[in-house]
Amino acid sequence: MSPELKKIAQIAQRHATADGELHTSVPRLTIYRSSSPTDYDAVVYLPSLCVILQGAKEVVVGGEAFRYDPAQSLLVSVDMPAATRVVEASAKNPCLAIRIEIQSVDVAELLAGGAMVPARTSTSRGIGVIPVENSLLDAIRRLLALMDTPNDIESLAPLILREITYRLLSGPEGIRLRQTAASGGPAQRIARAISWLKEHFAEPAKVESVASHVGLSPSAFHQHFKRMTGLSPLQYQKRFRLQEARRLMFSEGLEAAEAAFRVGYESPSQFGREYRRLFGAPPRQDIADLTANSAAPGVSH
Repeated sequence: MSPELKKIAQIAQRHATADGELHTSVPRLTIYRSSSPTDYDAVVYLPSLCVILQGAKEVVVGGEAFRYDPAQSLLVSVDMPAATRVVEASAKNPCLAIRIEIQSVDVAELLAGGAMVPARTSTSRGIGVIPVENSLLDAIRRLLALMDTPNDIESLAPLILREITYRLLSGPEGIRLRQTAASGGPAQRIARAISWLKEHFAEPAKVESVASHVGLSPSAFHQHFKRMTGLSPLQYQKRFRLQEARRLMFSEGLEAAEAAFRVGYESPSQFGREYRRLFGAPPRQDIADLTANSAAPGVSH
């Protein structure tokens, strides 16, 4: 572990004293801790930089596995359904990770201001493992250190978050962020389609209609969508339906059948089958396990 990464881990461990997620006082910064390896869990990654400080995690998207440890991080440019697990952790050396959410407005403003990004011609997957460079680590350390000086957060956090976005854009994998902001490009159209599917996930969605909405032919839409997300548009919508149903049952106490209808399923039995396939247990048992572990479903590191 590099000296800079060790300093960041020490700050994180000082504040994250128990397993689970810590939503910090610093905007868009979350710390995650686990004292043991975990099974796969179905989650949705928001656009973010996820950095492992100790231990290791594995993320599976569309059948492709990404492992990242303290030498690497995970960069996510669009909302991404995935399965994730902790693969290295112990009580003595818990897995420590941080998530820094990336805002599209920062990306767009930096690009408009002339931020240089390596060129690439084809649409890239919206998730990938990248090295954590020293300049990026320095900015991350300063962001976490704000937790120790809360009076500085309001003035300095926006500046450091913008610097982190700049470092990512100008780094070797900056194209993952740039492509979703480039007006008229295939990746930007897919990002718009993802936003539409998220907002209308309970409605019947025909690929032809969504493709037309973003100005692509059905074949090009399907090709670019799967290249970016690892899923077909209908598979993607199904994941969001099931994730939202899980949230409704956990957070609002809905029964499985009511949650199924709320998110667009017409058949509770089909909902039950697909739910179990994704989350590994029937709805009632899964929610009972989440409640016992006090683990709210949703986004992940």
